[in-house]
Amino acid sequence: MFLRIALAAQTVALLIQAVTAGLLLSSAGGRAVHSATALAVAATVLLYLVAAVMTRERAAIMAAAGMLVMTLVQMALGMAHVKILHVPLGVLMFGGSMVQMTRVWSAARARTASA
Repeated sequence: MFLRIALAAQTVALLIQAVTAGLLLSSAGGRAVHSATALAVAATVLLYLVAAVMTRERAAIMAAAGMLVMTLVQMALGMAHVKILHVPLGVLMFGGSMVQMTRVWSAARARTASA
C-alpha cells in the first residue's frame, strides 16, 4: 500500500513539474516555482525508493533507483540550462512513472482478486 501511495505522489509531482515548466517559459516567476517543484519531485522519488526497499521487491527497487538517478541527472541538466536533454528526460521520467504505476497497481489488483 505504501508503495502505491509513494508512486502516485511521485507521478503527481512529475506532472506538476511539467506544468511549472510551462510557467517557466511564460512568466517571470516561473523559474522559482519550477525550482521548488523540482525539490518536491526529489522528495517524492526518495519516498518511492524507501517504499520500494521496504517491499524487498528487486524490480521495484531497481525502478526506484533508476528514477533517483534520472532525477539527479535531470536536476543537473536543468541547473546547467541544457534544455535539449532536460526536456526529453523529463518526459521519459513521467512516462516511466506511469508505466510503474500501471505495473504496481495491476499487481495489487491481481493479489486482491486471488485472495
